[in-house]
Amino acid sequence: MGEIMASANTGPGIFEQATEAATFVFTRTPLRPTLAIVLGSGLGSFAQKVEQPTAILYADIPHFPQSTVPGHGGRLLIGTIGGVAVAVMQGRVHAYEGYSSDEVTFPVRTLGRLGVKTLILTNAAGGINAAFRQGQLVLISDHINLTGRNPIAGPHDERLGPRFFDMSEAYSPRLRALAKDAAEDMNLDLEEGVYVSVLGPSFETPAEIRAFRTMGADLVGMSTVQETIAARQMGIEVLGISCVTNLAAGIQATPLSHEEVLETGRAIEARLAELLTRLTVRLN
Repeated sequence: MGEIMASANTGPGIFEQATEAATFVFTRTPLRPTLAIVLGSGLGSFAQKVEQPTAILYADIPHFPQSTVPGHGGRLLIGTIGGVAVAVMQGRVHAYEGYSSDEVTFPVRTLGRLGVKTLILTNAAGGINAAFRQGQLVLISDHINLTGRNPIAGPHDERLGPRFFDMSEAYSPRLRALAKDAAEDMNLDLEEGVYVSVLGPSFETPAEIRAFRTMGADLVGMSTVQETIAARQMGIEVLGISCVTNLAAGIQATPLSHEEVLETGRAIEARLAELLTRLTVRLN
């Protein structure tokens, strides 16, 4: 993709801001990645796999929100993995930090303006499905949005995509098949599950977890869904991967903590990094 031409509309809308952010990134690197990966809580070490990276602090990118949560590095890396140009986000922002839906999804909007066509979203999640174990990687097959928010709500800008769009395959079956193929080479069995997104930041109650299970949820977390909605509006293909960092309330006996999330994330980072590396090569 060539350099982005600024829109004739010079107002402060999301499209213009994302274009400005993407144009800034283009001044820092000649690479034009069509694949992007977002690293969730405690999962940031995959960034070390990026070859000859250009590291850009979120704080330096125009309009980019800043993470306030431990385990989110706050850098955008542009480089290659196995010869494939990639954009890797070390960390994300969440609505529970006080950010609006527009702010939470702004990095995805920027990636779309960079020319990204495939987006891999990783996250730390609580396991609702009793068959899941702590430290397991699970592909997201679908989601339930219980945040009470949707980033498409509000004034519509058709340059970001249609207002009404299909979400029946929000998480690409094609990408899930490729991920399972990559996992086979590692002797890794990848299960699939439905991810329910809540606002947070408090962890869920046992009664809420029982309700989520009744609704058909296998995983619970506080991210990913709004990013997926924004990406799909822009026509970006999405793969979601959850790391089961803890069993949900009422399933595990010990109290839940963010420290446990980070610790389990660090324990599984190497396996996730290998999976993402193998998958990246397949996406070339």
